Amino acid sequence: MTTGSVNPRRADTRRNHEAILSVGARSLACSERVSFNDIAKQAGVGVGTVYRHFPTTEALIIAVYQRELELLGEVVPKLLAAHEPEQAFRTWVTDHLAHYMMTKRGLAKALVAATSSPAELPVNAHEKLINALSPLLLANAEAGNIRPDLNPETVLRGLSGLFYLDPKGDWRAGTAELIDLIWRGMSV
Repeated sequence: MTTGSVNPRRADTRRNHEAILSVGARSLACSERVSFNDIAKQAGVGVGTVYRHFPTTEALIIAVYQRELELLGEVVPKLLAAHEPEQAFRTWVTDHLAHYMMTKRGLAKALVAATSSPAELPVNAHEKLINALSPLLLANAEAGNIRPDLNPETVLRGLSGLFYLDPKGDWRAGTAELIDLIWRGMSV
């Protein structure tokens, strides 16, 4: 077996897959309905390519949902490496969690509409959110910014108010207000 450059066709396949998921996420943020034709056009691929990657609407919706969850966790180490713990927490909540929570309104409806049984829905969302939030809280506790006895479950419940932000309104101001409120409650 050799290693080295990736077959360009495989790289195109990965790029197409990512483009479809990205466009799918934006589409589902605005509506619970999915149009493979619209997604293909916006992703710059043919509709057949969308169907090859995601043979059903359900498959696309679940893949978008899983991708969004994975991205929430993957960004945490990068934020902690680039920022002080408090700023990493605030950036994660504002630029990642708030976006995730606001866009899940359309996605939640689409998930329910697309899946034929609750058993098909991804069940690890809460766990993934706790796993993403925990290192941010730990880093802030170690820096002396917040109480070390905080339960990530409780903090996540407090942040669940982000779900009600209006993506068409001044959601950044609303996010900042909620973070400030939560931060004061978490502070030493």
